[in-house]
Amino acid sequence: MRLTKKTHACVRLEKDGRALVIDPGVFTEEDAVRDADVLLVTHEHPDHFSEERLRAGLTGNPGAELWTLRSVAERMSAAFPGRVHTVGHGDAFSAAGFDVRVYGELHAVIHPDLPRVTNVGYLVDGAVFHPGDALTVPDHPVDTLLLPVQAPWSKISEVIEYVREVKPVRAFDVHDALLTDLARPVYDTHIGNLGGAEHARLAPGASADL
Repeated sequence: MRLTKKTHACVRLEKDGRALVIDPGVFTEEDAVRDADVLLVTHEHPDHFSEERLRAGLTGNPGAELWTLRSVAERMSAAFPGRVHTVGHGDAFSAAGFDVRVYGELHAVIHPDLPRVTNVGYLVDGAVFHPGDALTVPDHPVDTLLLPVQAPWSKISEVIEYVREVKPVRAFDVHDALLTDLARPVYDTHIGNLGGAEHARLAPGASADL
């Protein structure tokens, strides 16, 4: 499987000529959803959910389908009947040759005064886990963790402890658009030295074979 990093929280996974895209948001490049067969969205915040990007993906490929939580599905299902599926924690499905399991229920706490929205994570082919905006630990071994490294709701100690708890073989940064180039070496050093897993960072558009 090939992993291609897109700006911020979006990634594209490809195998056997099929493509699965997670969290095409407002920061995401237009080509991220091109020819995508499977679209997954973890939650409704615009850096993870762009209605424009999803419409482009679903329109561009009439065979493409979307799996997401209820708040996003309600905004997309009328325009694409039969192609938008609502999922929640504990669900599992297969699509375009990818096997997906769903984990998690709530977005991480940004501040006690702000309500928490629903958030789900996706484990793809029992190997690659994207948690969205939460530090959800799946009840399944993870080879590749897509690690949200910087957010209003996190701090570096929590990120490191999350890697330790999941125990992946490797972790690739996501949720990093607001992280400055000056700060990246600091994050790289601490996560790499303390996380207990191989840690890597891909520039937007770069790929890695898993």
